[in-house]
Amino acid sequence: MKKTFSFWTLCLGATALTWDAHAASPDMQNKVLHAQSDSISGKGKPTRSAVHHTAQMPQPRNEQISVTRSHSISHGSEQTVGQKVMQQFVPGTNPLKVLAARTPGLSFSSGDALGLDAWSSSLYMRGFFWNELGMTLDGIPLNDQSYNTVSGLGLSQAIITNNIGFMSVSQGGGAVNVASNTNLGGAIQVHSSDPSDRMEGQVSQMFGSNASFRTYGRFDSGKLNSTGTKFYISYARSDTHKWKGGGDQLQQQAEAKLVQPVGQDSHISAFMNWSNNSQWGYADMSLASIRKYGWRTDDYYPDFSKAYAAAAAGNDDTIYDGGQHQVSYLGGLTLDFALTNNLRWKTIFYGNSEVLYTTYGNPYQPSVNTMGGATAAPFSEQVWQSHEVRYGMTSSVQYNIAHNTIESGIWLENNNQEQSNYFYNEPTLASGAPPLLTIGPYNTYGKAFMSPYGFKWTTDTFQYFLSDVYHPVHNLDIHAGFRSMITTTSGGAQWQDPAFTGSTDPLANGSLTAAAAFLPHVAVNYRFLPGHEVYFDVAENMRGYQVQAYEGGGASPWSVQNQATFKGLQKTLRPERDWVYLVGYRYTSRPVIASIDAYHADAYHRLQYGEVPGSQGLGNIVGTVVDTGHVSIYGVDAALTIQPFKRGVMKGLSAFSSISYNHSTYGSDFPNGSGGYADTRGKKFVNFPQIMYKANITYGYKGAEVHLDANYYSKRYFSYTNDTWVAPYWLVNLGARYRFGDYGPLKGLTFDFSVYNLNNTKYISMMGENGNPTSGDAYSMERGAVRQYFGTISAHFY
Repeated sequence: MKKTFSFWTLCLGATALTWDAHAASPDMQNKVLHAQSDSISGKGKPTRSAVHHTAQMPQPRNEQISVTRSHSISHGSEQTVGQKVMQQFVPGTNPLKVLAARTPGLSFSSGDALGLDAWSSSLYMRGFFWNELGMTLDGIPLNDQSYNTVSGLGLSQAIITNNIGFMSVSQGGGAVNVASNTNLGGAIQVHSSDPSDRMEGQVSQMFGSNASFRTYGRFDSGKLNSTGTKFYISYARSDTHKWKGGGDQLQQQAEAKLVQPVGQDSHISAFMNWSNNSQWGYADMSLASIRKYGWRTDDYYPDFSKAYAAAAAGNDDTIYDGGQHQVSYLGGLTLDFALTNNLRWKTIFYGNSEVLYTTYGNPYQPSVNTMGGATAAPFSEQVWQSHEVRYGMTSSVQYNIAHNTIESGIWLENNNQEQSNYFYNEPTLASGAPPLLTIGPYNTYGKAFMSPYGFKWTTDTFQYFLSDVYHPVHNLDIHAGFRSMITTTSGGAQWQDPAFTGSTDPLANGSLTAAAAFLPHVAVNYRFLPGHEVYFDVAENMRGYQVQAYEGGGASPWSVQNQATFKGLQKTLRPERDWVYLVGYRYTSRPVIASIDAYHADAYHRLQYGEVPGSQGLGNIVGTVVDTGHVSIYGVDAALTIQPFKRGVMKGLSAFSSISYNHSTYGSDFPNGSGGYADTRGKKFVNFPQIMYKANITYGYKGAEVHLDANYYSKRYFSYTNDTWVAPYWLVNLGARYRFGDYGPLKGLTFDFSVYNLNNTKYISMMGENGNPTSGDAYSMERGAVRQYFGTISAHFY
């Protein structure tokens, strides 16, 4: 590590911020959020690694116990990343991975090079997990981004990456006009590109390691008539073998956008996206399994006979397979009208439908169909089915008067949610029949032989906001506003199988409401000298209750073990809330952009899933959701971008570097899975590094460009008592591009070449996908991808 650090420090030293030497020394279902909800590892959480002997519902990953100047633009407490940055990444890369690479305080992890593997992906922003952030696409709320959620849609399923115009990140608590019932730690707003005024086409073909192929095409109609009507249609197909083990990962997306100008300063636009995602996932690992089996261990697939023998012998270190099949639709209609020179009205109608099948070969539940033989297969395919249908609208008016910009609006959403659990027969080995595929179909050998439970809910959300931006002088902006929100979830268990739940007690069913009448937000941006600005931001936020089925983990009140426990929670639970504070300074000039931010967050009523203390003596351990009180977050982000040469051969040289420090601690002791409490008070957050360093050097000359990215992640704690952790690591990527120009009908012919993990570092990427252990080890981490190579040919047609 010391040698690697010295080399990259030499390469990047011209742009690196001052950094203490100690910073370089000793990185279907739940994830850690550090100011948020938890559940005990091994209690109430499923796993595809077959380490839990109880099959449970996969859940959204919640915290659980168990650049150059032209590339990005920043102003006030918001940072923006555009297509010039995105073009330095392999086409199809998860846009959140791109955003995290060039934004201080963000950490994105995934088990694959492009960040597309849904099971092994996660995002943290200044200690908050991605189901505690606001997320919108063209103003449409996407809400919860975590795995297997029924309360939102993942960004990588909502839009084709090539069609993103720009993304912005709030460095504070997020604006009051952002439609979100999940925001505690800030907001990410994504905007699609508009159709071109000129008729044209775009095509690109990526190829790379592990038989990776990605085809992208887009047709822009150009202006069709005198009113300016225009549209684009687009399609993308990504296909790759896993870099370890067997199985493919396939994603297809189709998209269209129509823009109809109305008058000089108004328009109507419509957006539609379809996504189909079929993936074999990567096996979960533990610290012990890495030491015992090595870094490349994975599921048995496609070796059915080996998996069959292991399950028959009771060997659960490795399972046959695990994965998912997901289909989603998203549509939106935007009416944006300038009613007068000073009054603007904007309304968005949207709809979203998603179905997700999450599966794994469960060695603890044998099949029942003997297929004419003496015994059935020693394992079955367990399938969790999630389905949501959301409809909603936002509407706002903005009025400019004197030195004020006043805005007010509402958000309404109705979400119909379902989650259920099924077991399907695998064939016997002697029959010679092909085994089930993790991506379906699942009923090849009959209907589900067990249906443990089914849940249905309806979640209704209403939000109102009012804000004013006051400009007393040209270089001072004062923002003050508030939002009111109420979100109610009603429903719960529709059926259950006592043979699976172990009790005839009914499962949770009922209603909970999270409401806040006044969530204030105040921000000031003062440009006190040319190129110099200071800003601060303070906001209070609230998140609605999480929605998950029986033993779905996380902190969902509906995941508890019986109706009596749920009834008790209805009387005592309070929704999670927090205050987020930020103060910063930014300097902007032609050769240099520099910024530094300090932030703090106090989170209250932090919920986690755990046991009722003392319930061990009752014979049956009772699971519940516990208010663990207060969580504290402090941090500093600093960034520097330089473009030192104004002319000459070095004009194309630019460099970016940032460093982030985060100090986040838990405010109380957590239930420890044994009827008592673990010593977690004052312990540091799991899964999130205290120190991150990011750097990029880009050099362009005529049609050629080369860039180098280096990222450092410090030690990350794995257990809540901080007695286990994963080592720090450097991750280095290299890219080159050459623009050949125009050749006949091919315009802007370009070739890109990229190397991911140039130094072939062995590192842990994802952590906590099955929850984090109270102390010690657990099968709940994934290795990051080895060195990968990618090439892309792209061109336009006019």
